[in-house]
Amino acid sequence: MSESESESAASSRSSLVFAYYVTGHGFGHATRVVEVVRHLISSGHRVHVVSAAPEFVFTMEIHSPNLFIRKVLLDCGSVQADALTVDRRASLEKYCEIAVEPRDSILATEVEWLKSIKANLVVSDVVPIACRAAANAGIRSVCVTNFSWDFIYAEYVMAAGHHHRSIVWQIAEDYSHCEFLIRLPGYCPMPAFHDVIDIPLVVRPVHKSRQEVRRELGVPDNVKLLIFNFGGQPTGWTLKEEYLPAGWLCLVCGASAKQELPPNFIALPKDAYTPDVIAASDCMLGKIGYGTVSEALAYKLRFIFVRRDYFNEEPFLRKMLEYYQGGVEMIRRDLLAGCWAPYLERAVTLKPCYDGGIDGGEVAAKILHDTAMGKKRSKLNLSGARRLRDAIILGFQLQRAPGRDLSVPEWYQVAGNEAGIPSVDQTQKSSKFVEGFEILHGDHLGLSDTIGFLDSLATLAKIGGHHQEREHLAAAALFNWEEDIVVARAPGRLDVMGGIADYSGSLVLLMPTREACHAAVQRNHPSKQKLWKHAEARHHSRDTPILEIVSFGSELSNRGPTFDMDLSDLMDEDGKPISYEKAYHYFSRDPSQKWAAYVAGTILVLMREMGVRFEDSISILVSSTVPEGKGVSSSASVEVATMSAVAAAHGLEISPRDVALLCQKVENYVVGAPCGVMDQMASACGEANKLLAMICQPAEILGLVEIPSHIRFWGIDSGIRHSVGGSDYGSVRIGAFIGKTMIRSFASSFIDTNSEEAEEESSELIESDASLDYLCNLSPHRFQALYASKLPQSITGEEFIKKYGDHGDSVTTIDRNGTYAIMAPTRHPIYENFRVQAFKALLTATPSEEQVIGLGELMYQCHDSYSACGIGSDGTDRLVRLVQNMENLKSSKTENGTLYGAKITGGGSGGTVCVIGKASLRSSEQILQIQKKYKEATGFMPYVFEGSSPGAGKFGYLKIRKNSAT
Repeated sequence: MSESESESAASSRSSLVFAYYVTGHGFGHATRVVEVVRHLISSGHRVHVVSAAPEFVFTMEIHSPNLFIRKVLLDCGSVQADALTVDRRASLEKYCEIAVEPRDSILATEVEWLKSIKANLVVSDVVPIACRAAANAGIRSVCVTNFSWDFIYAEYVMAAGHHHRSIVWQIAEDYSHCEFLIRLPGYCPMPAFHDVIDIPLVVRPVHKSRQEVRRELGVPDNVKLLIFNFGGQPTGWTLKEEYLPAGWLCLVCGASAKQELPPNFIALPKDAYTPDVIAASDCMLGKIGYGTVSEALAYKLRFIFVRRDYFNEEPFLRKMLEYYQGGVEMIRRDLLAGCWAPYLERAVTLKPCYDGGIDGGEVAAKILHDTAMGKKRSKLNLSGARRLRDAIILGFQLQRAPGRDLSVPEWYQVAGNEAGIPSVDQTQKSSKFVEGFEILHGDHLGLSDTIGFLDSLATLAKIGGHHQEREHLAAAALFNWEEDIVVARAPGRLDVMGGIADYSGSLVLLMPTREACHAAVQRNHPSKQKLWKHAEARHHSRDTPILEIVSFGSELSNRGPTFDMDLSDLMDEDGKPISYEKAYHYFSRDPSQKWAAYVAGTILVLMREMGVRFEDSISILVSSTVPEGKGVSSSASVEVATMSAVAAAHGLEISPRDVALLCQKVENYVVGAPCGVMDQMASACGEANKLLAMICQPAEILGLVEIPSHIRFWGIDSGIRHSVGGSDYGSVRIGAFIGKTMIRSFASSFIDTNSEEAEEESSELIESDASLDYLCNLSPHRFQALYASKLPQSITGEEFIKKYGDHGDSVTTIDRNGTYAIMAPTRHPIYENFRVQAFKALLTATPSEEQVIGLGELMYQCHDSYSACGIGSDGTDRLVRLVQNMENLKSSKTENGTLYGAKITGGGSGGTVCVIGKASLRSSEQILQIQKKYKEATGFMPYVFEGSSPGAGKFGYLKIRKNSAT
C-alpha cells in the first residue's frame, strides 16, 4: 500500500499532531527517526520534525504533505575533532552555548510553538530541553533512544571540570519530565528515566535486491564489497589500492568531491540509500553507532569497527554486535597503515546470527499513537537528577579501550532496581560468568584482556595435556580445575614525568598502560597438589608444600616456561625466612629461571615483612602483555599482579599502596634491581586515563590528575632493551646519592666554620640542608647558589669512601675502582622535581596552544637532562628528534601543531619514549609516520603504547570456579 493510500485509509481516524525533536549529533538519529515518522504518517498523522539534519535525510524517504521540517539546533551532541575523536570539553562548552545560556528563551519559544501547532505528543531522540518544554506547555512527552546525554556527558565532566556538573544535572532533570522511555536494543544506562518500554531494532527496510544494487554499481557477483563508513564525519584519509586484497572493491561513504580514489575504491553518492548498499555488501569498515550496528545486524553484514574515544554509547553497542557474532575490531594504527587484509579475512569467516525483530519503527509508532490518544502508563516518582548524582560525585567514568569495556555500573543497577527496570540488556553476557567459569567474587570489568585470560584458562581446563606448546602443557597440569582459583591484574606504566628522580624524592606523574599482567593463584594441601613429572620424582613425601609457576610467553624471551621449588627453601634452619641476600643468590643460579624471582619473591617478602607462613602448596600462572625491556614496568606489573593474587588467595587484606611498597622490596632485594617505588605504585594504585601524582618520599600519593580531553600521551619503543638492573642506571643512582651526601657535608661545614654562606643564609635553611633527606627537597635556586660550584663533575669510589664513608643508599653498592659522575646525576632530580610540578600545574590550566607547547618543552628539557646524566641512547634520541621534526613541519605549524614534546622514560639507556600531542586523528597519523621513519632508519618497527587501564587496586581480584556443566 502506498503512503497516499495509507493516509486515505486512515482519514476516518483521528489525525494527531506529533512534535519530533532530533538531536544534532550525526545522521544516525535522523535515519532511525525517519522510520518511526514514516509509520506515524502512514497512519494519517501529522509530524513536525525539529532537527538540524539536512532535509533530504527525511524527504528522500517520506513524500507526504503531513511531514513538516523545522530547522532548529537545540543540542549539539558530542563535538568531534575528527571521525574517531570526541572533544569532551568542547562538547560541554558547545552544549552550554546552545542549550544552557539561552535556556529561558528556548523554553519560551518552544512552548509557544508547541501550542501553535496544537501538538498532541512531544517525542524526543533525544533532546533534553524538549521534555521540559513539553511539560511547560502541558503536553505529554516520550523519548525514543538507546542512550541519553546525561550518561554520555557524565564522563565529560571529569575532563571539563566539576563546574559543569550543573549541566548534566539539568539534562537529567529535563529527561525526568518525560513520561516514559521507548528503549532500543544495545542501550546504555539511562538513570534519568523512571519508566521503560523495550522495543526491537529500528531499521530502515531495503528497497532493492542485492543483485539490483550490484548491477547498478557494475559489481560482478564474484567480487567482494566493503563499505567504508565513518558516519557524517569527513575522514579526509588517503586510501590506497594496496589496502584491499585482490577480488575486493570498497564503497566509500561521505567522500569529498575533491578526494582522489584508487580504482578499487568507489565513491557513493551522498544520497545513496545505505540499507540497500549494506544488503548488497560483504563487510563494513567504520565506527560504531546505532545506525551502523542496527543495520549491520539486521542484514547480517560483518562489521569491522574502529573504536572512537570518549563516546560511552559504543561499548554497549559493541557488546551487542559481538554477541551476535557480527564484529571484528581493527586497531586504529592498522586502519591508518592500510593493514586491512587480516581483518577482512577474519570477517568473512563470521556467521552473523541476529534473529531478533527489526520492526522497531512500527512498534514505536504504535506506542506513540496509543500514548497520544490518551493511554496512560504507571509513573514512578524517582528524580532523574538524584539517581544520576552518584555517577558524577563519585566520578563514574567509562574507561578507554580496553578498560572501557565496562558492564553496567553498580550505581545504575541500584537505580534500575528501584524502578523495577532490568539493569542489564538480555543480549549482554553477565560479568559473573565467563565461558567455563563462574565468578564467585569480583568483576572482570569488561576488560578484554581479562576476558581473554579467563578464556585461556577455560581452554586449558578442557584440553588437559593435549596442547602442543610446552608452556600450555605445563599450565594445563598446574591447577586442580575443580577448586577455586584467584586472579589479579596489574598494568604496566608510562612514565610521563619524573622518571629517575623518584629515588631522590621527586613528584612523579605516571599513567597505567593498556597492557597488563594477569596472575592466577591456587592454594592446595600438599597431598592434593598436582605435580609435574620431575617434581613428583623429587618428592618422597607429599606433605611438603611446594611452589609451581608457569610463565606464558616465556619461550619468546628464551627462558624456561616453568619453575618449581619447595617452599621450605625459603626458610632457614632456625625456622625463619631466609635473608634477601640468600634469596638473590638462590634465584640467580639459573639465568633461564631468574625470572621466577619476580614471582616467588613476593612470597618471601610476605613472609619477612608480614610474618605470613605458607603451609599449603601454591600454583601460579603468570601471563603478561606488558612488553619486557621497554621501560614500561613489565617487572612491576608481574610483582603487583602476583602479590595481589597471592594475598587474596590467603585472605590477606593489604592496601594497594602497601602492595606497591612490598613489591619494591621484591625488586630491590630479591631481584637485585635498584628501582624506586613509582613503577609499583602506578601499577597498584593507578586509574585508567589519569596520571598518578606521587611524591616519592617514600610514597605519598597526592591524587589522580585527569588527562585533559585535548591531550594524549603515547609511548614509542626504541627497540633498545632497557633494564633498571643495568650498570648505567645504577651508576647514575649512586652519583645522585653521592651528590646528596656531599651537599649535606657542605652545609654542615658552613655551620661549623661560621662561613660567609652561613651568615648570608638563614641558619634554619642551612641546618635543613645539612640533614637533607631527599635531593628533591632542595630548590633549584638554592642548589645553584650554594652547592653547584662545589660539586665535582665526577669522583672515584675509592676517593668518596675515604672522605665521606657511606653514600646512604641501601640498594646500591659503590665500586671502589669505579668512577661516578656527580654533577649531572645530582642536578637532574632537583630540576626535574621543579619541571614535574610545573607540568602538573600546566595540565590543569585553561586549554591553549601555549599550554601544550609548555608541556612539550618541559618534556624536551627532561630528555636533555637524562642525556647529560649519561643514560640516553641513540634510539631514544632519534625518536625524540623525529617528534621535533614532525612538530616543526610547516604543515604542523599551519594547523597549530599536533605533537609537542617527547622524552626518554623510566631508567633510560633505551626503552620507551613518551610523546605528548593533541588528541586527534592527525596526531595518530603522525605517530604512524614516526614509526615508519624509525623503521626506515633502524630496521626496527617500534611498538606504540596507546591507551590506559585500571590499576590492581581498582581491579581488585576475581575468585573463579569451573562450571559444573563444563
